[in-house]
Amino acid sequence: MYWYVLALVLVILGVPSFGQLPSAIRATLKPHVLAEARWAMQQQPVTVTAHTSARSAGGVHDFFSEGDYWWPDPSNPQGPYIQRDGMTNPDNFVAHRQAMIRFSRVMGALASAYRLTGNQAYVRHAFRHLNAWFVDTTTRMNPSLLYAQAIKGRHTGRGIGIIDTIHLMEVAQAVQVMESAKGADRPMVAAIRRWFADYLNWLTTHPYGADEMNAKNNHGTCWVMQVAAFARLTRNDSLLAFCRNRYKTVLLPDQMAVDGSFPLELRRTKPYGYSLFNLDAMATICQILSTPADNLWTYQTPDGRGIRQGIRYLYPYVADKTTWPLKPDVMYWNDWPVAQPFLAFGAVAFNESRWLETWQKANHSPHVEEVIRNLPIRNPIIWLP
Repeated sequence: MYWYVLALVLVILGVPSFGQLPSAIRATLKPHVLAEARWAMQQQPVTVTAHTSARSAGGVHDFFSEGDYWWPDPSNPQGPYIQRDGMTNPDNFVAHRQAMIRFSRVMGALASAYRLTGNQAYVRHAFRHLNAWFVDTTTRMNPSLLYAQAIKGRHTGRGIGIIDTIHLMEVAQAVQVMESAKGADRPMVAAIRRWFADYLNWLTTHPYGADEMNAKNNHGTCWVMQVAAFARLTRNDSLLAFCRNRYKTVLLPDQMAVDGSFPLELRRTKPYGYSLFNLDAMATICQILSTPADNLWTYQTPDGRGIRQGIRYLYPYVADKTTWPLKPDVMYWNDWPVAQPFLAFGAVAFNESRWLETWQKANHSPHVEEVIRNLPIRNPIIWLP
C-alpha cells in the first residue's frame, strides 16, 4: 500500500516513477538504435585474424595492441619507447582494438533492436558475428590477452592491456538478451559461454590478471567490471560474489574520496575524462551486480562513500563543464561529456529526473575514436529491465 500511495504522489507532483524512467530511456534511444541496427545488418564479421602486426609476439589468433602513451625516443629512435602521459601515439597498432569496438557496436545495436522489436533477423545476424569471434577455428580470437598494450623494446604485453576487452561486455550482455530467441543457435551459445569461461580463468589466474585486478585506479575498476559481466554470462556465482566484495572493500575505499571524487584520476593529465570513465565503470558494476539482497547502488562505506556520492560530485561538471575546477584535459577536452551511462543507470536507480534529462540531451552518437574507446556501455537498453 505504501508504494502505491508513493507512486500516486509522484505522479501528482510530476515526478517520473521508477517504471517510467527505463521507458523514457528506450523512447530516447529508439531512433538511434534502429538506425544503428540498419548499419549493423550490413556489416560482415571482422575479427583479429583480419589484421596482423610485425611487432606482435603472438600469433594470428591473438589480440594485439600497443601502449597509448609510449613514443619513439628522439635521442634513440631505434631504442625502447619512452612515455608521454596522456598523449596518444598515432602510429600505434590499433586494428584489433578497432575490430573489437566494431564488434561491440554491432552486437549492442542488434541486441537493442531485437529487444525493441522482437525481429529475429537481428538475432540471426548477430550469431554470424559471434560464430566468427568465438567459435570458427579459422577466425576466432584466443581467450587470453598476452599481447595487449605492448611497448616496443620493453614489453611484449602487459596486464594493463586487459582494459582493452571492456568492449566485450556488451557482447556478453547481448548474448544474454538474445540466447532464448527463436533465431538463437543453442549449441553456439554453449560454445560462447565456454570461451568466456576460459577467458575468465585466464583473467583470474594469469599474473597479468592479478596485476590489473590490483591496479589502484580505473584499471582495477575495469577488471572488476569485466569479470562481473563475464561471470554473469557464465553463471559463475563465486566470481560474482568476489566482485561484489571487491567493490565494497577495495574499489570504494581505495579510489573514492569522501566527497565522491577520484583523487587518483584527478592527478592525471586528463582528469575530467578519466573521472567520467571511472564513474561509468563503477556505475556499471552496480548495475551488473546489484541484487535485492545486496544492492550496491545503496551501499556506502562507514564514512559515506558510495556510488550516489560519486555521481553527485561529478554531475554538476557534466551538466555544465565550464564549472570544472581543474585544468582542461591535455587531449579530447572538447569531446567530453557524451551520454555517460552513469547518468542513465543512476537516474533509474535513484529516480533522479535531472540526471536523466542531462543524459537525454547529451551526444548519443560520438564519433571520436578515443571517446568511443572509453565508452564501453553505449546501449543501456540491453542492461535495464
